[in-house]
Amino acid sequence: MKFKHRYIQQLTLLAALATALNIDAQQAPRLVVSIIVDQLRTDYMQAFAPLYGENGFNKLLRQGLVYQNGYYPFAPVDRASATAAISSGTTPYYNGIVGKRWLNKETLRPLFCVDDPKFQGIFTNDKSSAANIKVSTMADELKMASLGKSIIYSIAPERDAAILLAGHSADGAIWIDDETGYWCSSSYYKLPITNWLSDYNRTNAILTEKNCVWQPYSKQSGSISYFMGSGMQKPFSHKFSGEDRYRTFKTSGLINEEITNLATKCVTTAAMGIDPATDVLYVTYYAGKFNHKALTECQMELQDTYLRLDIEIGRLIANIQQKLGSENVLFVLTGTGYCEEENSDYNSYNVPTGTFYINRATSLLNMYFGALWGQDNYVDTSFGQQIYLNHKLLEKKRISLGDATQRAQEFLMQMSGVRNVYTAQQLQQSSNDNFIKTRNLFNTENCGDIFIEIAPGWRQVNEDSMESSVYNASCVQFPVIFLSANIKGETITLPTSVDRIAPTISRAIRIRAPNACSSEPLF
Repeated sequence: MKFKHRYIQQLTLLAALATALNIDAQQAPRLVVSIIVDQLRTDYMQAFAPLYGENGFNKLLRQGLVYQNGYYPFAPVDRASATAAISSGTTPYYNGIVGKRWLNKETLRPLFCVDDPKFQGIFTNDKSSAANIKVSTMADELKMASLGKSIIYSIAPERDAAILLAGHSADGAIWIDDETGYWCSSSYYKLPITNWLSDYNRTNAILTEKNCVWQPYSKQSGSISYFMGSGMQKPFSHKFSGEDRYRTFKTSGLINEEITNLATKCVTTAAMGIDPATDVLYVTYYAGKFNHKALTECQMELQDTYLRLDIEIGRLIANIQQKLGSENVLFVLTGTGYCEEENSDYNSYNVPTGTFYINRATSLLNMYFGALWGQDNYVDTSFGQQIYLNHKLLEKKRISLGDATQRAQEFLMQMSGVRNVYTAQQLQQSSNDNFIKTRNLFNTENCGDIFIEIAPGWRQVNEDSMESSVYNASCVQFPVIFLSANIKGETITLPTSVDRIAPTISRAIRIRAPNACSSEPLF
């Protein structure tokens, strides 16, 4: 009996070892296609499901490993901070991308997150680079691990998404120029694409006689009464013309077809997924509202956008799987975790609301400091929800920065519409779970001395810059989906942080995770 028991144990051990060896022996995917859908929402994705075919969302949801409840471990989120978090596997606290824009502390002027005067644009006047990403990205680690053999491209409608996903070492980041409508890039990347991209621009113009007008894809567009009190929507027709035609086109449902066309061309022209060295293609689609309108003004357009998005995701997956084989490709899809907010009429329905004027608060704070220490310019400026103090003046007057920020915190907390106030020292040094998302958004180099959290439902206005926004703390639900012939389909409801995508892909392709990524792989 003892012999039999020992024999069974040995068989079990051998079976486990064989399983482990089989897993380890699985070849890493030759191509990783990371699909990011800007402003993707689970509720919309599910609501419009009757419009979908079999190869897009339905295929991902049926055959993929679906983490239903994705989230970002920082707030607020925008396109730039989201895409940087996906590529770096960490938060703005480490990667430095706190948003699309932040204030340059030297010039006190707003800086776009990928602006870089040192690098000329290719088919664009925009000068850009990934220099502001302060850590390595998954693409960077792959380039190093493959000794430069891996081919990496990023394609997006907007340059911030294209560049922040591509990272520092990619072969190319490609986006659409707002002025000319050309697919363009930056000399920051030593990309061998100038010739083929030039040919592609010449033969595949963004706005042609065929697509200069956006109309419903089918009679089914707008047939779903998902929105409260909406009913059937009237067919729409939008013509793209004038100086803003390319900017407007990039917010339409038609943009996603252009993205798929170039992505497919890129895989073929760059010979991606052909050799054993894993390649990566980042593809960014758009699922936001048309021309940044209120939802009540573009409900049918939004349904048509999701219908077309489903078609294009399905076309991309089918084209690449047919070319390379489903066992050689890993698809990853997720969203950017935010959605452009509505201008809700809270006053009419007695919902608590109001307006917080950040420029007036800044002036009052300076007057308060003047009453304490004598009249002077103690506050440099404000930007977004942040206030920047005059460090040189404080040092000259021998006023400690800690004392100034603490007094500012106490003063600003008394104002209507202010939910909370954080100091830079507080965010830099504390890991308090009560404000961990705000702390994760903070970055010493790119943020101010005071961070103001506006009460939900309140509007923040800066009369100097004419900026206005409504603060909303509600969750935008989106999925994280992995699709591969080597991954068993399953649905998981546990909350899943987006910073775990990079280490998961890294493990799947057998490289180390980005250097500031401390999150564990999902599987």
